Amino acid sequence: METLTQPLQLSSLLNRFAEPETLKMAKLGRELRAKGIDVIDLSLGEPDFDTPQHIKDAAKKAIDDNWSHYTPVPGYLDLREAICTKLKRDNNLDYKPENIVASTGAKQSLANAILALVDDGDEVIIPTPYWVTYSELVKIARGVVVEIHSDLEKGFKITPQQLEDAITDKTKVFLFSSPCNPSGTVYSKEELEGLAEVFRKYPQITILSDEIYEYINFVGEHESIAQFSDLKDRVVVINGLSKGFAMTGWRLGYIAANVDIAKACEKLQGQFTSATCSITQKAAVVALTTDLKPSFEMTEEFARRRAKVLDLVKDIPGIKCAAPEGAFYIFPDVSYYYGKSDGVTTVNNSADFAMYLLNTAHVSSVMGDAFGEPRCVRFSFANSMPNIEKAWARIKDALAKLK
Repeated sequence: METLTQPLQLSSLLNRFAEPETLKMAKLGRELRAKGIDVIDLSLGEPDFDTPQHIKDAAKKAIDDNWSHYTPVPGYLDLREAICTKLKRDNNLDYKPENIVASTGAKQSLANAILALVDDGDEVIIPTPYWVTYSELVKIARGVVVEIHSDLEKGFKITPQQLEDAITDKTKVFLFSSPCNPSGTVYSKEELEGLAEVFRKYPQITILSDEIYEYINFVGEHESIAQFSDLKDRVVVINGLSKGFAMTGWRLGYIAANVDIAKACEKLQGQFTSATCSITQKAAVVALTTDLKPSFEMTEEFARRRAKVLDLVKDIPGIKCAAPEGAFYIFPDVSYYYGKSDGVTTVNNSADFAMYLLNTAHVSSVMGDAFGEPRCVRFSFANSMPNIEKAWARIKDALAKLK
C-alpha cells in the first residue's frame, strides 16, 4: 500500500527574519578554509584574545566548589550585585539587584527586552547603521522597523531633528548602540543630551541602549543615555562580557532596567532558557569587580590596529572611511567600485563586493546591507597585526583589478 506523505510545514515565523550575515560570511570563510585556502577572517566581531587568567581561575574554583546546579533565572544574587557595582563604578548609575537580569549573552538580553516591549505593529526606531540582529528581532516580535539614515560624512550620528521627524504615535522603542557596531560611532554626553531633549517630549518611548563595546573606546569616557535621571526609568541598558573581557564563548549578557521591564524579561527567559551557566556567573563576578587592566590593555592593542588599518586603507583608491571612535571595525563606503568588473566578476552592490573579496582576495568581510547601509562593508580589526597587513595587501591588489 502506497503511503502518502505531506510536505513539512514549518512555522511562518521563519519567513519574518534572515540569517545573520555576520555568521553567514564566517561560515563561507570556514568552508573555503576547509578546502585548504588561506582565508583571513575580517568578518566576525570577536576579540582574538584569550580570557584573562584571573577570570579563568575563578571559573575553575567555581567548578571545584560545585557551583553546578540551577540558578535563579535572573542570575545569582552576587552576580547581580556585582553588575550593580560595575554600573556605579564605571557609569555612576544606581541600580539594585531587582533591576538586573543576566542572560545567555547580550543577544538574549536584547531579545528579551524587545519581546517584552514590542507588540504587533509597534514601531521601533533604529538609526543606521545598526547591528544585524536589531531589525530581525523586531520582525520576530511583529514590530515595524523605522530606520533613520545617517551618513559617513556626519560620523554616522543622527541629529535630534532626525529623531523627532521619525517619531509617530506608533513609536514604542528607540534602539541604538554606542560605541556602535558596525560604524564605531561613539555618542558624546552633549550629543546624547540632544537626543534626550526629544525623548522628554514622548514619554511612551522606551530606549534600548546597547553598550556592549563600552570598554573599547578610543576617544574618552563612555557615556550612557541612562545618566539623565529623568529618563533613567525609560532606558534599558544592555551590556555583557564578550567584547570587553574576551569572553565570547562564556555567554553572559545583562540588562539594567526598571523593575517592571526586568520582571517581564525574567518571565520570558524563564520559559526560553532559564538562567545562564552557573560557572560563567561565578567567573563574571570576578571579571566585573576586580582588575580591569587586561581589558584596557586589549583596547590599547585595538587602538594600534585601528591606526594601522586606517593607514593601509588610505592608500586604496575610491574607499571613503571615517576613523572609528570605538569597537573594532571600520565601515567604509565602497560604492566607488559598484559597476566595476575584473572581466569575470562584476561588483554591483555590497554583497557582490564582499563575495568578490572572499573569492578573489580570500578575505572575509560583511556586506553593509545587513547593517542598513548598502554603500558600505564592515571589516573587523580583531585579528593579529600580521594578518591585518596581509589581508589589506590582498584587498588592495584585488580591487586594483576592478575597472
